[in-house]
Amino acid sequence: MDIARAAATLFVRQGLRNTRAEDIAQAAGIAPRTFYRYFASKEEAVAPLYAAGARLWIEAVRQAPASLTIPEALRHAVDQTLSPGAGVSASSWEWARTLIHLADTSPALRKVWAEVCQAAEEELAPILAARLAAAANGTAADPASSADPASPADPASPVDPASSAVSAASPDNVAVTVPLVITPHLRFAAAVACAAVRVAVESWSTTASPHTGPGGPAGLTLRSLAALGDFAWGGSA
Repeated sequence: MDIARAAATLFVRQGLRNTRAEDIAQAAGIAPRTFYRYFASKEEAVAPLYAAGARLWIEAVRQAPASLTIPEALRHAVDQTLSPGAGVSASSWEWARTLIHLADTSPALRKVWAEVCQAAEEELAPILAARLAAAANGTAADPASSADPASPADPASPVDPASSAVSAASPDNVAVTVPLVITPHLRFAAAVACAAVRVAVESWSTTASPHTGPGGPAGLTLRSLAALGDFAWGGSA
């Protein structure tokens, strides 16, 4: 993460074009060969920062109270991670604005951003599936075990319910195993939810709006989620 922060600092201060991989290595206190051991290009160096931001929101969905529906859990996650006072300083939001907006000007950086967004969709789908499975079985899903973020689901096919499950506790506090089924529609729902966040932060990054209020990332995301109306988050296509 130190390399990613060094890259972000240089990109923000002197621009992407004026920053070399060697400059990032020097700022991070490592040799250029060490830099290329981890990253193939200077643009890839900020991928961990993009991913960290996405993971904050996804983990907030995972840890939302079990009593919340999926739309409620998504809005809860927005309030916890994108709203004012959610633990991210105003200066950090300004850095995020610049880094996200830079992706519009660089095809290489846009590719990095797109890959992080796709990975976020793959991480979110099992979490939504776990919440649905737990609700259907009248249980409370264990947020820490609903999915392994290091092993996102294969986007090409549904997860075999016999090989994937979520730990849960029944109303009698008896441990049970709830089958975890990730349907194509649920993958689509995860993509829709992630797109609401992505479009919001991308749109905000092109403006001078503060990170608070209706024009900020949280306000724009909530507006997009509200516009989805009766979207069947857990239904079939």
